[in-house]
Amino acid sequence: MPSNALHHRYLAARAAAPSYREVGGTRAGTLPPGYSWLRRRIHLGTGPETLARAGGYVLAWGAQLGSGFGVYPPPTPAAAGDTVLLRLSLPGMRVPRLVIPCRVVWTVDRPDRIGFAYGTLPGHPECGEESFLVTMDADGEVWFEVAAFSRLAAWYARLGRPVALLLQHLAIERYLRAVARAAAVPGPRA
Repeated sequence: MPSNALHHRYLAARAAAPSYREVGGTRAGTLPPGYSWLRRRIHLGTGPETLARAGGYVLAWGAQLGSGFGVYPPPTPAAAGDTVLLRLSLPGMRVPRLVIPCRVVWTVDRPDRIGFAYGTLPGHPECGEESFLVTMDADGEVWFEVAAFSRLAAWYARLGRPVALLLQHLAIERYLRAVARAAAVPGPRA
């Protein structure tokens, strides 16, 4: 997609309201009824250094970038109210790219939890919200969790429901792997 067309899509997304009512629904941990839910969690290690390393990566859109998504405009740390277009090229194809408009609906950066959530905007193949949260429990164990509530919205997603659901699950697994890699303590270089 030419950058001028991409910029126009971005401006349209910035002017749009979220495509669902339960904005911020992933913040409390209890997901709203009437949607499909996904929740996956992975252990990252221990201690504040692991939390800081993984949390910084998540806030810098590392889960998305490390999973093969592009982020437009070029990412800065996630901040509530930011609008982005996630872009995904299909394997083996330069075009079409799937362009996915999202808005950051909340962020958190505390000594025991770092992360954010984004919600869908019109033009997203789903409607709902997804959160990316790194936490440290009382024992110092650090976890990364992706939680989502969604319904298929685009006709092509509804038509290919099993494929759309599989792609969502695969994306979440890729997010988990990307953050786990980033959280790993760097070893000695050979």
